[in-house]
Amino acid sequence: MAINRIYSAAIRGIDGQIVTVEATSVYSSTPRLDIIGLPDTAIKESQGRVRSAARASNISIKKGAVTVNLAPADLKKEGTVYDLPILLSMVDEPGFSRVDFSECCFLGELSLSGELRPVNGVLPMAVAARDAGFKYLFVPADNACEASAAIGITVYPVKNAVQVINHFLSSRQLIPMHFDERDFFAINKDTPLDFSDVKGQDAAKKALEIAAAGEHNVLLIGPPGSGKSMLAARVPYILPPITLEESIETSKIYSIAGLTSELNPLLSHRPFRAPHHSLSPAALIGGGSNPKPGEISLANNGVLFLDEFPEFDKHSCEVLRQPLEERHVTITRVNATVDYPCSFMLICAMNPCKCGYYGHPTHPCNCSTQSRRNYLSMVSGPILDRMDIQVEVGALEFQELDTSVVAESSVKIRERVCKAREFAMRRFDGEKLSDGHPLTCNARMQPKHIRKFCKFDEGGREVLQMAYDKLSLSARGYDRILKVARTIADFDESDLIKKEHIAVAVQMRSLDRKYFN
Repeated sequence: MAINRIYSAAIRGIDGQIVTVEATSVYSSTPRLDIIGLPDTAIKESQGRVRSAARASNISIKKGAVTVNLAPADLKKEGTVYDLPILLSMVDEPGFSRVDFSECCFLGELSLSGELRPVNGVLPMAVAARDAGFKYLFVPADNACEASAAIGITVYPVKNAVQVINHFLSSRQLIPMHFDERDFFAINKDTPLDFSDVKGQDAAKKALEIAAAGEHNVLLIGPPGSGKSMLAARVPYILPPITLEESIETSKIYSIAGLTSELNPLLSHRPFRAPHHSLSPAALIGGGSNPKPGEISLANNGVLFLDEFPEFDKHSCEVLRQPLEERHVTITRVNATVDYPCSFMLICAMNPCKCGYYGHPTHPCNCSTQSRRNYLSMVSGPILDRMDIQVEVGALEFQELDTSVVAESSVKIRERVCKAREFAMRRFDGEKLSDGHPLTCNARMQPKHIRKFCKFDEGGREVLQMAYDKLSLSARGYDRILKVARTIADFDESDLIKKEHIAVAVQMRSLDRKYFN
C-alpha cells in the first residue's frame, strides 16, 4: 500500500510546528475522502475544495476511499493552510510518486478553481520549516514576501496548484522570492510622525525622551486638547530603530493575527497600538477558544497607548499587572496553552476629572469634589504604582501656539535616546534576566540588577529617603524611581547616580500625590 507524504506546518503560540500529511487509498465503488488527525471544521471542508480544484486544474487524484492523516495526531489542526498539501498528497500523476519531497514544505488555501489564496501565520511557519531543515517552501503568491523574511529557506510564490505540479514534472520552474535586508533597514529609519509637529510641552517631551531611553511606563495627565495623544503617537519614532530580530518576533504575532497588510514583508517600525476603551479583557490580553494574541502582544517591542485611561473597564486594566512585570502572557484553555511575548512600553493618557478642566487656568471645572474622586478612583493604586513616570501636560498659551520657531525634531531626540541606550547596553553586557533573555533596558532590571547597577552618592540617598517618606512609596515605587534615575544618569554617561538624577526622577513621580491623594 503506497503512502504519499507531503510536509506542511501548524501554529502553536507564536511558533510553527511541522505537520506531515500522509495519504493512502483503497479500492471502493464509492469515492470517499476521510481526513483524520484532529482536524477542525475548516479542514474537514477542504475535501470539497480539493476535489473541485483538482477537476478545474485537470489534476488526476487518487480514486476510491482515500484516507489523509495529519501527523502528529495529538496536535489540533486548524485553518485552511493544509488544502495544498492535502491535494499534493492525493495526486496520481505519472512520475509524481517518484519525486522526493523530503526537503519541501507546502502551505496554502485552495479556491474551487485551483487558485491559491493567502493564509494567516505564514511567517512563523516559514521559520519553523527553516529550523526543521527544509530547503524549499511553497506558499501563496500573496504570502511570499512575508515568508521570504525567514532567511535561510528558498521561498516559491505559487498562484495555482498547476504551477506546483509543473515545477516538479516539467521545465516550467517557479521563480523564488528573495528578501533584501538593506531595504528593511532603509525603511525603518523613517519618521512619519515628528515631535517638531507638537508645539510647546517641553517638559512632557523631555519626560518621554527619558522614558524612551529606559522603556519606562508613562502616565500623561492634562486637559483636552493639550497634545497628549500627539505626543504618545510620536514616541515609537524616538525609540531606537527596531532590529531585524525584534521585527521578526513581532511580525510573527501580526501574521498569526491576520494583520498581514502591515507586513512588507516585516514590520519596519516599532508598533503603536491605541485600542478603544470599550475593548474587552480578552481583546486586550488575548484569548478566545482558539487563543489569539491581544493588543498587548501586538504592541510587542513597541508602544501600547491607552487614551482616556479611566474609561477602560477596570478588569481590563487590572489584567495588565502581570504582563507589565513578566513581559509575556500565558493564555490557558482546555485544549491549548499558549505563551505570547508582550514586551511593550505603556503610555496612558487621562483628563484630571470627568469634564477635563480641573486645574485649568482659564476654563472652569464643573465637577464636584466627589465626582473627581470617583473619576480618579477608576485608576487603581497597583496600576498607578507601575507608572514609572507621571507627567502633567498643561494647557498651552497663545504665544506657544503662535510661534514660528520649529521645535526639535524626532531625529535629534532619537540620537540622544540611542546614545543613552548604548551606554546602558555596554553596562549590561552579558547580563541575563531570570528567563534567560538578555537585559536590554533599565525598565527591565530585576532586583539583582538594581543592586548591582544603581549605585548612588550620599546626596542621592538623602533625596531618595525624603521622597520615600513623603510620597509613601511602596517597594516597587522605590525600585522604579531608581530605574528612572539610572536612565537619567545614562544621558550624562555617569556610572554613579547623583543627587540631581534622583531629584528629577522623584519629580516625575509626584503627580499621584497631587491628583490621586
